[in-house]
Formats: sequence, C-alpha cells, structure tokens
Amino acid sequence: MHLLIPAAGSGRRMGSQRNKLLLTLLLKPLLSWTLAAAEASRHITWIGIMGQPDDFPDFEAILSDLSLTKPVKLIQGGATRQESVYNGLQSLPPESDRVLIHDGARCLATAELFDRSAEALLTCPGLIVAIPVKDTIKVVDERLIVRDTPERSNLWAAQTPQGFEVQLLKKCHEEGREKGWEVTDDAALFEKCGLPVRIVEGEETNLKVTTPVDLALAEFILRQRTLTVDR
Repeated sequence: MHLLIPAAGSGRRMGSQRNKLLLTLLLKPLLSWTLAAAEASRHITWIGIMGQPDDFPDFEAILSDLSLTKPVKLIQGGATRQESVYNGLQSLPPESDRVLIHDGARCLATAELFDRSAEALLTCPGLIVAIPVKDTIKVVDERLIVRDTPERSNLWAAQTPQGFEVQLLKKCHEEGREKGWEVTDDAALFEKCGLPVRIVEGEETNLKVTTPVDLALAEFILRQRTLTVDR
C-alpha cells in the first residue's frame, strides 16, 4: 500500500510563522508522529510527502532522525491540498494500484488505523475514515438563522486516511481540474464523479492539529497512551 501525506500547509491558524508540522509535540515534530505510525503499519510500503521546497531540509532532518525502513519521496506540493494531492499522484511509483492519503496534521492516527484502511481498500474503489457525529448539527443561512437540522444518525465526521484506486482517483482529479472543482478532500471528487465512497470507522483520538488547543489535546492523548503502555 502506498501512502501520500499532504504537508504543504502553513501554521497560520496555529499562530505560527512556519509549517505547523514542524512544531513539536512531546519534543518531536508533528510530522514525526505521523511517519512513525506509517512505519509501524504492516501494509504501507512506500511514503510520499508533499511539501514546499523551503521545508524539505527540515523534513530530511526528521527522516534522518527516524531512520525509516520504508522508502520516502519528497514531492513539491501546491497552493491547495487538492493541488498537492494531484502532484503526489503523479509521483507515485508506476506499479501503484491503491493509495492512502493522510493529512500530516492528523499526527495521532495509529498503525492499526492505517492497516484497517488498507485492508478495507482491497474490497472497494474508495473509502474514508470517519466517526459518527455526536453533536446536533444546524444548517444556517448567511444571517446565521437556522434553516435545517439534519438527522444526526446519518452524519459522519470525515477524517483521514482516505483511500482510492489510483487510476480512478487520477481520472477524478483530471476531471476536477477541467471543470474547476474546488474540494477539501479527495472523497468529494469521487462523489462528484458518481463513484461510491465507503466509510471505515475511525478513531476518536485521530484529531487534526490546527489550533493551539488541538496541540494541547494531542499532548494529553499521547501522555495517556504512554501511561497505558507503561502499565
């Protein structure tokens, strides 16, 4: 299984002047935690990281410290996540058949989650990891007036990894470029092309580190995991 990690974002919402994946969590960069889980996965055999060239020296230092056994390729990212994934797809090895795409900022994903996703992808053309929504969701208009309350039992919060057949996803990206679609995840491209996307249940702790509060929560979760292992 091949893995692509979009890592070309900024730290704007984190209040940082650099890529947030270079911020530290328990003395390790966020990207280190993501890569360590990928290394521990039984199914992942190749990793591509899409980033900005200015960050490549830092990424290389992280890779050197981790001493990964799996091949890793640094790929120039784009101005958006969608562009970065497109670039990543073009850089996959020729033999790649299926690919997982995982946001580098979801640094708490476990090797077990990667493996469950990889195994599920062998039986479907596309999937997303997601968890059932706990809160009641309100749909509002531009004046912040509530217009609808969707049935909560039908709502799932999308996470990553997301997984797809490589050739199908490439075709979806090409169609998206031709038609000017702007989406926030690859599953949306699949959906727009009328292709089925299956749900694989995710992990409550698989949060996306976007703000300082998220960073504090991630630290708490990792400390709890350490305590559990020590016991």
